[in-house]
Amino acid sequence: MGDETTAAAGPATAVPGAPGEAPATEEAARARPARSLSPSRAGDFLTCPLLYRFRVIDRLPEPPSPAAVRGTLVHAVLEHLFDQPAAGRTPAAARSLVAPEWERLTAEEPGLAELFEGEAELAAWLEGAGVMLDRYFGLEDPRRIEPAHRELSVEADLASGLHLRGYIDRLDVAPGGEIRIVDYKTGTSPPEEFEARALFQMRFYALAIWRTRGQVPAMLQLMYLGNGEIVRYQPDESDLLATERKVEALWQAIERALRSGDWRPRPGRICEWCAHQAICPAFGGTPPPLPADLPASLAEVPGVAEEPAPSSPAAASPAPAAAP
Repeated sequence: MGDETTAAAGPATAVPGAPGEAPATEEAARARPARSLSPSRAGDFLTCPLLYRFRVIDRLPEPPSPAAVRGTLVHAVLEHLFDQPAAGRTPAAARSLVAPEWERLTAEEPGLAELFEGEAELAAWLEGAGVMLDRYFGLEDPRRIEPAHRELSVEADLASGLHLRGYIDRLDVAPGGEIRIVDYKTGTSPPEEFEARALFQMRFYALAIWRTRGQVPAMLQLMYLGNGEIVRYQPDESDLLATERKVEALWQAIERALRSGDWRPRPGRICEWCAHQAICPAFGGTPPPLPADLPASLAEVPGVAEEPAPSSPAAASPAPAAAP
């Protein structure tokens, strides 16, 4: 799939089913299957079952980091860049959106401004976001792209009743109808162990699109703005069937952990960024006791698969039962 795509919808359109379907009503939302899984929560359990427990069961707060907040800011700018006419989607236009988007984020979540000790530190951080945006323009020309959707909410029901939900940064549709799923990453392209998780997330989205639209996306594209690299993958039905089996098995593994209380840590490089080292057994800590009123199934845990839009303040840190 090339860069040229055609517009099929406006920004941030929630599409729980077929293209153009209206967002679900509150009554429909209450009727959705409770057995829900998002790619962020699935990724948490694959990375470390104890991390999943801390976020979903214990609902422990995690302070936002400057890196995570910058990711939220860059996502917001790239979403709104496509509000501009094609000819106006320039590096200068993108940089001009940084300040107003930062003001919006801090107005909605004032505590984000407290991450920086002074104006000089904030200015350097904002310049870092600008550098990432400049790097984006070295990867593609947004003047030649008309996204079908931006920050698209996708939901799908598998045959087992498991409900998938998440947000896609950008969905492009080519003139011939081919679908490309695009995800912006504000870190650098990862080593193989982390790339596998990123590709699993993209296959998760592709599975949701396939099960709701009956079409396998032609391309999955990860854009790493930290070092200006692109990872592309072309899935097929066998890939997505394997992903579906993995997702189902993952849910069953999570339910087994809930029943047994065995949320063991899985130490790795991700521990360097974990906010819970002080209470992690892998670092000599002791987790808090499990809640006494823990339900028998995760289907009864409120917000087990809630996930904010990538450019919302809530996405600035992986808050309990939600993640960027």
